[in-house]
Amino acid sequence: MKFSNGYWLGKDEYIINSPIEAFDTSILTAKEAEKSSETLIVNASYQRLASRSDMLDVGNTTMSVFSPAPDVIGVELKHFDQNDHNPLYELTTQNVNPEINVDDQKAHYKSGDLELTVDMHNKFNLDFNYKDKRITGSEFKAQGSIDDLSGQQLGQVMHPNTVVGAQAMVSDRQVTRADHYMREQLSLLPGTKVYGFGETFGPFVKNGQTIDIINRDGGTGSDQSYKAIPFYIAAKAGISKDAKGTYYGVFVNESQPTSFEVATEVVDRVSFSTRGENLEYYVIAGETPKDVLGKYNKLTGGSTLPPEWTFGLWLSTSFTTDYSEETVMKFIDGMFERDIPLSVFHFDCFWMKGFEWSNFEWDKEQFPDPEGLIKRLHDRGLKVCVWINPYISQKSRLFKIGKEKGYFIKRTDGNVWQWDLWQPGNAIVDFTNPEAVQWYQGLLKNLLDMGVDCFKTDFGERIPMHDAVYYNGNNPEGEHNYYTHRYNKAVFELLKQEKGDDEAVVFARSATVGGQQYPVHWGGDNLSQFHSMADTLRGGLSLMSSGFTFWSHDIGGFEENASAAIYKRWTQFGLLSSHSRYHGNIQYRVPWLFDEEAVDVTRNFAKLKQDMMPYIYSEAKASVAAGIPLMRPMYLEFPDDANCADLDRQYMFGSDLLVAPVMSEDGDVDYYLPAGHWQHVIDGREIKIDTHGQWMAENYDYLSLPVWKKID
Repeated sequence: MKFSNGYWLGKDEYIINSPIEAFDTSILTAKEAEKSSETLIVNASYQRLASRSDMLDVGNTTMSVFSPAPDVIGVELKHFDQNDHNPLYELTTQNVNPEINVDDQKAHYKSGDLELTVDMHNKFNLDFNYKDKRITGSEFKAQGSIDDLSGQQLGQVMHPNTVVGAQAMVSDRQVTRADHYMREQLSLLPGTKVYGFGETFGPFVKNGQTIDIINRDGGTGSDQSYKAIPFYIAAKAGISKDAKGTYYGVFVNESQPTSFEVATEVVDRVSFSTRGENLEYYVIAGETPKDVLGKYNKLTGGSTLPPEWTFGLWLSTSFTTDYSEETVMKFIDGMFERDIPLSVFHFDCFWMKGFEWSNFEWDKEQFPDPEGLIKRLHDRGLKVCVWINPYISQKSRLFKIGKEKGYFIKRTDGNVWQWDLWQPGNAIVDFTNPEAVQWYQGLLKNLLDMGVDCFKTDFGERIPMHDAVYYNGNNPEGEHNYYTHRYNKAVFELLKQEKGDDEAVVFARSATVGGQQYPVHWGGDNLSQFHSMADTLRGGLSLMSSGFTFWSHDIGGFEENASAAIYKRWTQFGLLSSHSRYHGNIQYRVPWLFDEEAVDVTRNFAKLKQDMMPYIYSEAKASVAAGIPLMRPMYLEFPDDANCADLDRQYMFGSDLLVAPVMSEDGDVDYYLPAGHWQHVIDGREIKIDTHGQWMAENYDYLSLPVWKKID
């Protein structure tokens, strides 16, 4: 969100107050501060304090500095001490003994090798130094306590005694608070590239973008995101192992919509702002991007290792296609007859009757014996996944129960919050109500008792923020992004309870901070076009830069009919991803419906992934332990190679395999091989590349693509 008019001025509708002078400090114990560490409190005035009269009619920002883990420093900026009733993300903290020193000129707060310094009694300024090297900072007037006057009525005027940067508006009868925002701006060193913010489908390097952290169901071809994460990595590549780069992450601990201006409003800073009276963020420092990402991953709950069977091939009924038990068995028989390894069969929405989603009951006209069908699938060695969502149609038998029991989000007038988008009269389960959680879990347990193995937890993005009341009384803007956390957690914990810790898995579309605890996530509704392959991969690599470890996508694209070329090229990409699922909207995704070569491609790459499973699962375990992704952006694995900084059409699959999907019908592909000794996994070629790396331009048929293994 932009508040400025150029570099010096603010926009007319905003009054921006910034800390001008830090004038006072205190230190609270961990218990007093309700933190995991001692906390440094810094009070900063919105004007210089030359005399006692300067202490009148002026606001302050109270800044709390604390540390939840070594090399991680948290900062809370507070204008008024008010409860915004937003849920804060669940963090895993450690006991830290920071070094705190304050003198007349500076206040110092050090955690591990990361130190924050604050200028005292001078122009307000923050510096973050890692191993005595400045990595970022908040420069003079970067912070802002901002009143938005655009919604004020005519006839209101500023109080005559209020300094520029009014705290309130005054009519002749009452004081009216303006809408208020808090802002921070952290500087970027020259040459720094910014990554992350969740699953975003625009340019992979985020410099120059405005990114709003709000979960939306907008497809993979827009600037909206199913998984919006208020975290970024700032990376300035090194040029050698001796001349290392600069790497740190920034996590904004706000569940309500938060806006980032990434080198836009101020071109050498990342600005972030949110509505309300306070703003909390963390700076996370490390030796490498992996180090930074691992610390963030652990801070936000760490990752969970999915069962080994989930890494195999998943086959779906697709969405609006006609299917029944007969169709399902025909597909499964066809895969086995063609010697194509298959691990999971997924039943999408129409396992239930239309207009009744979700009632969690099988459509008996199409599936007269669901228990028997599930047993037959199990007998073939398959796991069974069924689609669910947290929306209850008014036609569902469950609507009346949920309404009477108070299990749905409500409007401010007390009625159930409903609309007709997706299903008629949709209500939305309120997961802030513990009884609603138990009710929902009980409905799913009935399916588990039937033999269902896991759930596709679809949706969770179109959650009301206005005219909405939640059971726990929280701000609906804060509950919007947090909704998916409550939803996936409820389902995942039921699976752990019923299946065991080692067997729990969901296939989720929406996510927020900490969602990596509830794998696996897939990339949402893409198009059956080559450019959408690129969009999808950019989104996945951005998510992998945001604390997530596992990721999938709809092979062949979701929307539209896929061509044979798209199907075959996407199959290669999909079966060289952490998780692999065929799924579509209006078209079945079994290979023999495309052409016989598609059968060969599917068989070859499904078997290749099967053969690679010892490597993949070993790398998956290591990735969970380190808190890093299994599918890695190139900059993450090669931080000292500046050529890798912008690469978004290739990735590392674990630490040793490089994959460059072919995104063209003619088979042409260009990609980059970093320095090292590489062997082509499919054709056996070996190549040794010197310290400068090498760009490759090649052509591949449908049975091959660039997939190289590091051999030293």
